[in-house]
Amino acid sequence: MKYDELKKSDPPIADLIEKEIKRQQHGMELIPSENYVSQAVLDALGSEFTNKYSEGYPNRRYYGGQEFTDQVESIAIERAKKLFGCAHANVQPLSGAPANIAVYSAWLNPGDTVIGMDLSHGGHLTHGHPVTYMAKIYNFVRYKIKNLETGEIDYDQLRDLALKHKPKIILAGFSAYPREYDYAKFAAIAQEVGAVAMADIAHIAGLIAAGELKNPFDYGFQIVTTTTHKTLRGPRGGMILTQGKVGNPLKEVEKTMENLPTLIDRAVFPGFQGGPHMNNIAAKAVAFGEALNPNFKDYAKQILKNAKTLSEKLMSLGCKLVTNGTDNHLMLIDTVTSFGLTGDIVEKTLDQINITLNKNAIPDDQNAYYTPSGVRLGTPAITTRGMQEQEMEQIANWIVEAVKNRENENKIEEIRQAVQELCLKFPIPSSK
Repeated sequence: MKYDELKKSDPPIADLIEKEIKRQQHGMELIPSENYVSQAVLDALGSEFTNKYSEGYPNRRYYGGQEFTDQVESIAIERAKKLFGCAHANVQPLSGAPANIAVYSAWLNPGDTVIGMDLSHGGHLTHGHPVTYMAKIYNFVRYKIKNLETGEIDYDQLRDLALKHKPKIILAGFSAYPREYDYAKFAAIAQEVGAVAMADIAHIAGLIAAGELKNPFDYGFQIVTTTTHKTLRGPRGGMILTQGKVGNPLKEVEKTMENLPTLIDRAVFPGFQGGPHMNNIAAKAVAFGEALNPNFKDYAKQILKNAKTLSEKLMSLGCKLVTNGTDNHLMLIDTVTSFGLTGDIVEKTLDQINITLNKNAIPDDQNAYYTPSGVRLGTPAITTRGMQEQEMEQIANWIVEAVKNRENENKIEEIRQAVQELCLKFPIPSSK
């Protein structure tokens, strides 16, 4: 039986794992950065590759006994290159933030400038927020959304900032932006000022791999970073994809765009990491293989259909969505305008009915980050479970009904029971 040995050796941890499985099965995950991996990915993640140190890269290791680790990492690399149409893939980053930091280290000198998206307008902490350590090393300049009703980026402002600050990197990427970028405009501005065009596609990697959203490499980008979970539906981890000439990652090379793959490999190891987590890389390889399966495209299509249905139903029920809808897997509800409540209150209310989402800032939010004016939600995880448009409409009804009746304990319990009943009809992959 599952976890029998763990139950014998460490009952408290086994008990907590079983409770978490139950929580996931009985509840609904709407946090857009979360998903459910397959049992095959879990099997690889818990494999004996966790026992092996593999400092270096395939065929260039510092420890012996690498016959099978080299093969596993090489498979992960080749599958990633095929998924995203690039020259090189480094699959060793432990997550998305280390991947971005490695890119900065590879290309920048202290004090160099990066232009990235403002956090409150949808960007990510690692794109230059002042609280991060990278903001102490590099100069980050931030661009914003021009039209809050449509979500259009202010590309004129972006170009003006680039001409003024002469950045080394122009970064297109987000963690809470419900529209699609015009990558051609980013690439053109980067080319005009001699900057590297970099995209952080952590949230939408699976949608790009499936061909459902635009691929930055098709528009002249040199670097793409991503996590390997979220819409890509793999283990928690990171990856750096590049165009250019692939050389020996353990030798010094000239700092040119052509040599970006080698510079980035050197920045990951030995620059920021020692031995890669080979069990995680094995699980990445499995997930990439799943994403190459034709049925993954159907999954990605359904994510977008579900997001569109959910957003439209929420708006029909009186919710104010940032940019009035979505083009991808996520959406932001302005909870102050919609309900007169901050996002943390809405998040806690929905926790009570087994629907999980996260409080989130909205553009130019005047509230603190722990009590922001919105919540963020998305459809990757519930789509993995097989839910479709009909379920999206019901979910929207439950969200609005619960928030409006948050002080009615009987009503909250009634909705919680209904949510649980629906969830049990759509089991998480590892329980099938």
